[in-house]
Amino acid sequence: MAAVTAGRPYHIIVFGASGFTGQFVVEEVARCAAECPGSSSLKWAVAGRSRRRLEEVLKQAAGRLTDIEIIVADVSIEESLAIMCQQGVVILNCVGPFLEQMQLEYHSKALARGVYVIGSCGFDSIPADLGILYTQRQFKGTLTAVESFLDISSGSQGSSGHDATWQSAVYGFADSRSLCQLRKKFGHKPLPVVGAKVKKRGFLFFSKELQQYVIPFMGSDPSVVRRTQRFLYEEEQQSPVQYSAYVGVGGLFSVFKLFCGGLLFWFMVKFSLGRRLLTMFPSFFSFGMFSKAGPTMKQDTCFSLTFYGEGYSEGRDPSQGRPDARICTQVLGAEPGYVATVSAMVQAAVTLLNELHSLPRRGGVYSPGSAFYKTSLIDRLHSHGIMFSVRNY
Repeated sequence: MAAVTAGRPYHIIVFGASGFTGQFVVEEVARCAAECPGSSSLKWAVAGRSRRRLEEVLKQAAGRLTDIEIIVADVSIEESLAIMCQQGVVILNCVGPFLEQMQLEYHSKALARGVYVIGSCGFDSIPADLGILYTQRQFKGTLTAVESFLDISSGSQGSSGHDATWQSAVYGFADSRSLCQLRKKFGHKPLPVVGAKVKKRGFLFFSKELQQYVIPFMGSDPSVVRRTQRFLYEEEQQSPVQYSAYVGVGGLFSVFKLFCGGLLFWFMVKFSLGRRLLTMFPSFFSFGMFSKAGPTMKQDTCFSLTFYGEGYSEGRDPSQGRPDARICTQVLGAEPGYVATVSAMVQAAVTLLNELHSLPRRGGVYSPGSAFYKTSLIDRLHSHGIMFSVRNY
């Protein structure tokens, strides 16, 4: 494990620990610290704007956490952030940065300083990004295309997302034009299409795989996977994979709700008043899918992310003919918001502490797959409730 010093006394600092995600990250870090007794113990602290709220989080997490150090840091006060960062080897940021903008603006600076910045290390987008890497490793030959299908199942208590996710969607869709302009600044050439080009499916179709209607997944997974595939192609000379992501929405009644809610959402998100109303009343405008309270421990929610891949068997030339081999893999986990996300995030941090030598170059801004493709993160996730497997196809 990476060493701590008098000037940098903590292995991990949880920044934004009093937020919805942060409080669960605190609990998970505490569990991991308990797994490392003795001289190799994990030394950690929490950070955020309010000392009082941080004390409450530590008290709720467990009484024994009262001796954990509290660091007051505010995103609006740059000096406080600098003081916080100087004290930790790994900062678990639960406040939430931008992804591609971070890479564009800070990759060179991070590379020069020997700092790693790895975004989207929660449910978006470790299961998808590392799921593709897992599928590539299990495929005997050249994998050329993958479709993933996300299914979120809930128990009798139903399921709901947190208001923070809803707000990200509201402001993300409102700013989609800026994202297109941002991507042009990279000046990337299109990745080569290896093998047969995959046909795009419609916006809504019935999936034989999930036995329900599905739509394209509108989260960060596709863009994160593309960044990883580009990195592996340019830096490791690996054949890039075409990727399409979909999510199940249920039966016809769910489709009707989605259609009505989607039209209203697209109209309102264009105007400042509409965005304010959307963020003030998330439960109403999302038909109960999101709320300010977020998911509860009583909601027995779980997810499955199934990958259907095709390619060319060993010895076959991908430039000749149609794909002749297929594979199906799956990533399974518990509730995305407060279980899968925190497990992924904390295990990513533990991997950084223990396998820094396996990361690319000596710093930079990376997607999870780009950063962790030579590490044991998949094995760590598998032993902490996010399970990867090959399925019959």
